[in-house]
This record gives sequence, structure tokens and C-alpha cells, in this order.
Amino acid sequence: MPIILIFVVFYFLLIRPQQKKMRDHREMLGALRRGDKIVTGGGIVGQVVKVGEDDQLTVEIADEVRVKIVRSTVTTVLSKPQPAGKEDTPEAAGGAVQRKGLMDKLFSRK
Repeated sequence: MPIILIFVVFYFLLIRPQQKKMRDHREMLGALRRGDKIVTGGGIVGQVVKVGEDDQLTVEIADEVRVKIVRSTVTTVLSKPQPAGKEDTPEAAGGAVQRKGLMDKLFSRK
């Protein structure tokens, strides 16, 4: 009975969370698209330029400096590109827009 209890505790505290983390990472790798900013396992930050069919990515790490990496070395996706048609406004970027009222306009310093 104690051995079964120990296995159940290990399952819920170690095995299950690790499986969820691996599943989330696999989904993140599957969703990589051109334009994503990524971080590799070696700490290189770059932007995906091309997604290859054979599990390779072409990443631009500086102006006109492109390297090919294996998809599984990507550890983090920093940002996704904006969908086409979205304007570069604070609302589209998710930022808050400050609207000035009449009192703010009258008593603000310029």
C-alpha cells in the first residue's frame, strides 16, 4: 500500500506536470511562423525568416546574417507578428490610450 501511495504522489507532483510542459513546448514549436521572434537554447535571439519542411528554421540574428537551426532548439517565442491589416496604433499593440479631457488640456504644461 505505501508503494502505491508513493507512486500516486510522484505521478501528480512530477510526471504529470512534466508531460504538460512537454506538450505545451511541442505545440509552441508546431505554431512557429515566419516573423516570430525567438530565443534558441544557446541564447541567440532572432527572427524566423523561413520555416523549412525538414524541421529546420532560417533565423535572422542580425542585419543580413541568417543561420539555419533545428526547430527543437527553440526555447521561447518572444513575440508574434501583427496580423496583416492591423494599423500601428497603441490600441492594436495592446497599449492603453490616454485621452485628454478638457481640464487636462487647459491646465497641462507644454
